[in-house]
Amino acid sequence: MGKVTGFMEYERIEEGYEPVDARLKNYKEFVIGLNDEQAKTQAARCMDCGTPFCNNGCPINNIIPDFNDLVYQGDWQNAITVLHSTNNFPEFTGRICPAPCEAACVVNFNGDAVGIKSIEHSIIDRAWESGWVVPQPPKHKTGKKVAVVGSGPAGMAAAQQLARAGHDVTVFEKNSRIGGLLRYGIPDFKMEKSHIDRRVKQMEAEGVKFETSVLVGEWPADSKVTNDAKKTVSAEQIKKDFDAVLLTGGSEQSRDLPVKGRDLDGIHFAMEFLPMQNKVNAGDKLKGQLRADGKHVIVIGGGDTGSDCVGTSNRHGAASVTQFELMPQPPEQEDKPMVWPYWPLKLRTSSSHQEGCTREFSISTKEFVGKGGKVVGLKTVGVEFKDGKLSEIPGTEQEYKADLVLLAMGFVHPVGSVLDAFGLDKDARGNARATTDVEGGYATNVEKVFVAGDMRRGQSLVVWAIREGRQAARAVDEFLMGATDLPR
Repeated sequence: MGKVTGFMEYERIEEGYEPVDARLKNYKEFVIGLNDEQAKTQAARCMDCGTPFCNNGCPINNIIPDFNDLVYQGDWQNAITVLHSTNNFPEFTGRICPAPCEAACVVNFNGDAVGIKSIEHSIIDRAWESGWVVPQPPKHKTGKKVAVVGSGPAGMAAAQQLARAGHDVTVFEKNSRIGGLLRYGIPDFKMEKSHIDRRVKQMEAEGVKFETSVLVGEWPADSKVTNDAKKTVSAEQIKKDFDAVLLTGGSEQSRDLPVKGRDLDGIHFAMEFLPMQNKVNAGDKLKGQLRADGKHVIVIGGGDTGSDCVGTSNRHGAASVTQFELMPQPPEQEDKPMVWPYWPLKLRTSSSHQEGCTREFSISTKEFVGKGGKVVGLKTVGVEFKDGKLSEIPGTEQEYKADLVLLAMGFVHPVGSVLDAFGLDKDARGNARATTDVEGGYATNVEKVFVAGDMRRGQSLVVWAIREGRQAARAVDEFLMGATDLPR
């Protein structure tokens, strides 16, 4: 695949970034993609490895060597055909996927991986510019009606697959716009929401109906999760009106930090903070938007959501941003012979970190300090793994100034009341119980109710959501028709 000796002749080419001072002035995407010649050169590095581990490293099993070879040959139109055969939305994954395929790349064993993500990005952008992404309405209708509850990447992928199979698909979304956590959890500077909007238009042309601001089931009154619902439909009504129901909501119950002072003003979940800015970017008028202007911001949680809080805080004009991570600092370079082709533990510095952020590792928050009911700081202690457990290190206590604290420690499970409304069994983690078996996969304990994405597997990547949505669509189609031609 590619050029036989390309991996020895060419170096990895990274996508570029606009300068920090320029990109901090707005919420636009700032990644500079590869040009055609750079993409061709990068694709030439894909070696004839015999066993392409990248295919299995990719959760949706993208046929990576094939589209790399097509880009190298200059056959971009067939490249997008191959890419779309496994991935409904490569413009999403080409921007925000961490690229486990590159970790599994054979070239990565003792060198720099092929830039698979940047090639995918180039293919789909070229396809949209060339008019190759068009609606694919079904040739025949089945007369079956399917409700998809939740419009994130899992719901969108499932809805598109089911509509193309000829079913009448209605997507229900509790917020005013389609996209779920892809819309409200991912900052615009990582992925502008115009990419979602044009896919929605394509799907509408394929027959998908979208019902926004509609809550299906029940919602806890004290939930801080974004919710613009103006109408509620009961679970029983949905089951009555549709031949099959697929639940694809996100894992939206944030992990809390119940330490002294947690009730002080100025301490918020990341998913209170991030959606507000995305809504403002979209033109919504909000009262009391959470902002970091001139504030000393502490972000608790070292993952992608925490990084998104860092980037957004810097664009607000924060006085300082500090990010806490409970775990020790990983090595800058992984031990490849030990971990390849699996996802390695190593220090990952995001573009948001590069924009300005102090990172603290092996640190635990002991107490929030307040004045007049508002947070003004927090007390911490250093921690280490000792005798198989996390222990505090005596003499490492510190105090940090903080005007705004953002909790970005992940999500524990879906909002339970929605699952309860449908009477679904849950697993030990509070997710909806369903297997991924070929026979009866994604089916719940309730007749004709299926579940996929974060609601089934817990918080995960966009690429996993797309995979689950596609596979669940196949399971639903087989349930309705007795057989299916949809790919697994």
